[in-house]
Amino acid sequence: MTAQRGFKKLVRERMARTGESYSTARRHVLAETARAQTPVIPAGLVYAEFGTDQHHEASLIRHALGSVHDEALVAGLAGGIGFMYFVFEYQGLPPMLTIVAQHHPEPWVQTALDRLHVPYDIQHSAKPQWVKLCKALDAGRPVFCAVDRSRLPWHGMEPGFGADPYTVVIAGYDGDTLYVDDESAAPHAIGTEEFGAAWSAYKKGRHQMIVPTGQATGDPDIDGAIAATAGHLTGPVLGNNFDVNFGFSGMEKLAAQLRDTRTKTGWERRFGEPVPFFHGVRRLYECLEVEYTAPGATRPLYADFLDLAGRPDAAALFRESARGWERVASLALETVSGLGAYTEICEQRMQLIMSRGEKAREEIRALGERANALAEEYGAPDAEQRRHLFDELAGIVDASAALERQAVELL
Repeated sequence: MTAQRGFKKLVRERMARTGESYSTARRHVLAETARAQTPVIPAGLVYAEFGTDQHHEASLIRHALGSVHDEALVAGLAGGIGFMYFVFEYQGLPPMLTIVAQHHPEPWVQTALDRLHVPYDIQHSAKPQWVKLCKALDAGRPVFCAVDRSRLPWHGMEPGFGADPYTVVIAGYDGDTLYVDDESAAPHAIGTEEFGAAWSAYKKGRHQMIVPTGQATGDPDIDGAIAATAGHLTGPVLGNNFDVNFGFSGMEKLAAQLRDTRTKTGWERRFGEPVPFFHGVRRLYECLEVEYTAPGATRPLYADFLDLAGRPDAAALFRESARGWERVASLALETVSGLGAYTEICEQRMQLIMSRGEKAREEIRALGERANALAEEYGAPDAEQRRHLFDELAGIVDASAALERQAVELL
């Protein structure tokens, strides 16, 4: 508890110094404190800086290219922000809310490398290509791999279905031991057999390898990146019926369903019972602050990119919209704070992932189990409280979307 108070004091001090929101400052402090513990970096790796700062994949790309680019530049070139809203329903399970607040569905690594004009080789195979992987590392080239995150032991998760890609970078090896860049300030050591299971479990991009093969051949395509981001916010994105779930249309759909009290797709009917309510509200926080995003729905990081690109007026509007998305996440977190120690347990778990990784795998798993147990005991607010919450969330979504429409007009 003393350590937690000390950590939060550092976050508040950074907020006062930088003007950042709590969530953005928190991620910076997590990265700084993890690196300050002087983690042991094995010799012979293809690069020496590890750990996520604000955005998972942008940090990985930055490291793999020698840490010569600003994280905000990398994130912006990959597309920066976006919005995708879906609610998936499966028999016997609570509705699964998914919001992707970063640019989607273009792949981040390939898109960022393309716009940096960095040449690379990409391949898929029916089985792990260990010889090719080691050959690339021997040549001093990092290897990006798409894996099933639930099978990486340092995440302390139960093995899942491998439906979603998760990017990591292999930065070196020693015999049958691979060194993996993933969140922690030091690389994770993992055997080829165990890593191979995670690599094979992501079926759609099975055994994908992306290997940068040379230096940049031109200036970053900043204008092309900004145009792509603006285009995906205004649509179309996929060119089919699912486009209603993307960009500003997706934001409108979320706000409408939050207000809907009559139909089966409205939040009152979908998320009114205790277990669905908890899952839906918790997922709002996770999707806007943790999963496939940087804090603040990736908007603060994208504003930094626009400043670098010489677009300060649009950057200011996205920073203002970010405060709205942060408020949505904050309301969600305040609502689930009725779980008692839930939020603190989640924060401890993230700190362990970023600082100790594989060495704390059992503690990480135990904290996850404790959080889940608390969730099982949770009860939803009454109908009047839910209505007030859902209406407030809808109003904030509308306001943030309006700011972003103004920003896009300036781009």
